[in-house]
Amino acid sequence: MANENNLKKAAFAAGCFWGIEEEFRNTEGVVSTAVGYMGGHTENPTYEEVCSGQTGHAETVEVTYDPSKITYQELLDIFWKIHDPTTLNRQGPDIGEQYRSVIFYYDKDQEETALDSKKKLQESGAFNRDIVTEIVPADKFKFNPAEEYHQQYLKKRGMRSCRF
Repeated sequence: MANENNLKKAAFAAGCFWGIEEEFRNTEGVVSTAVGYMGGHTENPTYEEVCSGQTGHAETVEVTYDPSKITYQELLDIFWKIHDPTTLNRQGPDIGEQYRSVIFYYDKDQEETALDSKKKLQESGAFNRDIVTEIVPADKFKFNPAEEYHQQYLKKRGMRSCRF
């Protein structure tokens, strides 16, 4: 395993966090994942509070990765592929601001890479609608880990995906 001092964090919200976590957890170079809530205004929210739509949080996956094995751009490429970044506050059957598309960046390099990646994807014509993904500083919001039963939810149940 890599020296822990060389590891970096990334945080992505792209709908229900169970499937998003599973995608990143099974990616080479990702050391660990955690699901939780980010981007809101309530201190230490519960799942029920986030689902109420009253906290402003998005279901988020925090990724710890080894940049010598996977780049931030490669993580972004996965992020863009595993959800529809053109739907506001919705992914598939899940509706509400807790399912919005967000990139939480941890430093200036991540911000610039995310902004450039979003711009290139929009200009590519891959989507026929505007990309609504927010790109916001992670230090503005605390990552609140979700309850233990949500961590590696699909793995615990022997599932690879929760897609229909």
